[in-house]
This record gives sequence, C-alpha cells and structure tokens, in this order.
Amino acid sequence: MASLRDIRKRIRSVKNTRQITKAMKMVSAAKLRKAQDAILAARPYAQTLEQIISELAARSADQELAHPLLATRPVRRVELVLLTSDRGLAGGFNSNVIRRANRFLYENNNLEIRISTVGRKGNDFFRNRGQAIRKDFAGLYATLNYRSAANVAEELAASFLNDEVDAVYVVYNEFVSAISQNVVVSQLLPLQPAAVKAAPSEEASVTTPTALVDFKYEPSRQAVLDRLVPQAVNIKLYRALLESVASEQGARMSAMENATNNATDMISSYTLIYNRTRQAVITKELMEIVSGAEALK
Repeated sequence: MASLRDIRKRIRSVKNTRQITKAMKMVSAAKLRKAQDAILAARPYAQTLEQIISELAARSADQELAHPLLATRPVRRVELVLLTSDRGLAGGFNSNVIRRANRFLYENNNLEIRISTVGRKGNDFFRNRGQAIRKDFAGLYATLNYRSAANVAEELAASFLNDEVDAVYVVYNEFVSAISQNVVVSQLLPLQPAAVKAAPSEEASVTTPTALVDFKYEPSRQAVLDRLVPQAVNIKLYRALLESVASEQGARMSAMENATNNATDMISSYTLIYNRTRQAVITKELMEIVSGAEALK
C-alpha cells in the first residue's frame, strides 16, 4: 500500500495537471470562437462562387468555353494534401485524418500518389514510416490568411497544369460543432462545379420567366470564367484550412474538458484512498497504544 506521502504527491500532481488542462480548454474556447466566426463567414462566399461557376459553365456549354483547371483526364498520378495540426492534445483530430489518408492510399494503390502536408503531426507520422513527402508547408497556420492559402493553391494548380499530377485531393476535418467534426476527402483539382438544377419545363417557365434568362458578361464569358476558376480553387483550399483550424480548436477544447473532468475524478478517488489509509494508520497506532498499555498491567 502506498504511503500517505506518496498519495499526497499524487493528489498534488493531478491537481497541477488539472490546472493545465483547464487553462488549455479556456484558451481553445477563445480561439474556437474566432475560428468559428471565420469559417461561418467564408462558407457563403465559397458556396456562392461555386454556384456562379456552375451556372456559367452550364450556360456556356453550347459555346465550347473551357478552362484548364476544369479539364478532366485519365488519372494516373495524384497528389494528396493532408491537413493536420502542429500540436497534439486534441483527441482524435489528427489520428482520424491520418487514418483516412491511409485508407485513401490503400484504396488507390494502383495510382502513383505523392503526399504534401500542412501541419507537423501528419508530416511526422508519414516520415517516421518512410513515406516520401513531396513538400511540407510548415508554419502555414501561424500566418494563415487568404494570400498564404492562395500561394499553396497556386503551387498545386501549377503542378496540375504542368501535367505533373492528374488530380489533387485534400483530406481534412470539416467543422460541424465544438464536439463534432467530419473527416472529408475533397477533390481540389480538377475543379468540379456543383451540379446545376435541370431547366424548368415550359409550364413552369410561364410562372417563372426569369429562370431561363441569361446575363451579359463583360468583357466576355471566357474572361469571367478565366478569372473566377482560379479564385474558386484558392477559396476552396482556404475554406478547407479554416475548417481544419476550427475543428482543431473544437477537438482540443473537448479533449481538455474531458481531461479536466477525469482529473477531478482521480482527485476524488485519491482523496478517498488517502482518508482510508490515514484512518487505517490511526487505527493501527491506537491498537499499538492499547496493546502496550495492556502489556504493562
């Protein structure tokens, strides 16, 4: 049985750990609010931009308009961009992304796949297992903004345009709530516009005549498409990064809350053991005193 001094040391150690996890939870909660505001602001813009490109591509189908970043070709070489965090203590945040990336590699083992990483955890995992990393975008989270995300997206787009890869995928955690994240594998290149709803029938067009009305484009439809498509790729990657940041803070806040609760339970358990041990020690001492007194009679 542990001595009273050992139990007191354990209680003190767990209390110190609880203070750390509680502080980390508060820090993550503050960062989560900022990251959540950023992703909620970015989502409508990204969705609207994707819708505009889809409608433009649909209306321009008969004019044979195209863009290199929209062109599909037989897939032989793929680049997988892994979005993890630079730090741990975030529950299953990193392990879920890494597990999904490994499954992607297993399911597409007939393809030539190269890996790029954003975040130290994903980079360390694959390097420790001898997996070649094309590039690690180190320090991106520290200076994350649209321009830094666009630089990464433009580098990936250049690889696609130079025929170095035939497709680019991004695997990351999509933010749902502070306690819930979904692992997503999203195709970044070639850009896939959302499906446009079928044109309304003649009867429906009578009641909604604006449904079939096209727009005038300045300077031209092709010029608008050339401007919007690269921007849509940049926004899509920027949104994925924001989703990953918000998910990381939510996962860390939840993990630190669970750790704090577990520390509280451990303190209660150790306190109970301490009281029982102390009571046993006192009882033993009393028995020794009584035995000694009886022996002197």
